[in-house]
Amino acid sequence: MSVIYLLISVSIFVAICFFIAFIVAVKSGQYDDDYTPSVRILFDDETKISPQNNNLPNEEKQV
Repeated sequence: MSVIYLLISVSIFVAICFFIAFIVAVKSGQYDDDYTPSVRILFDDETKISPQNNNLPNEEKQV
């Protein structure tokens, strides 16, 4: 019977340790942004640069 009391007290201690670790993680900002990582894969990593035609004279440049 004393083993059950020991196991209950150890499990409560472990649960309190996990709860404290969770509170510290939340306060440090680990769970602030949940949306961006899920949609980051949808966007391209590289920015596309449109080529400019610098060889045309000023009158012929298109805007």
